[in-house]
Amino acid sequence: MRRRKRIADADEAQIDLTPMLDVVFIMLIFFIVVASFLKEAGIEMNRPDSNQNPPDTDATSILVTITGDDQIWMENRRIDIRAVRANIARLLASDPEQSFTVKTEPGASAGTLIEVGDAAREAGVTQVNWPAEAKQ
Repeated sequence: MRRRKRIADADEAQIDLTPMLDVVFIMLIFFIVVASFLKEAGIEMNRPDSNQNPPDTDATSILVTITGDDQIWMENRRIDIRAVRANIARLLASDPEQSFTVKTEPGASAGTLIEVGDAAREAGVTQVNWPAEAKQ
């Protein structure tokens, strides 16, 4: 007797990928929409334009300079980060309307700059001036 070739062998089982692709595209759209609503945490800074003149630093202004190796200088003397708040509060006691300026040199770390800004705010400074860098 002759064996018949099975018709089932010719029709192999196939997996339909359409539902899986639909799910993947829906997940992709979901993540794109969710990512557009996320806002990164950070500090917003308003830097002055480079064509504006730097703020006047007259004799009544409080000036803090942060060097490239994170040394803090105030009134021509080096001070510790823990003494910044007390020195600013002492200077503000004589004139509460004094302006406050922080100058940084290249190489100064952002952590030191933020600590000085926080100390100034805790001492009662209402506005901190961040002068624009001079172009060479």
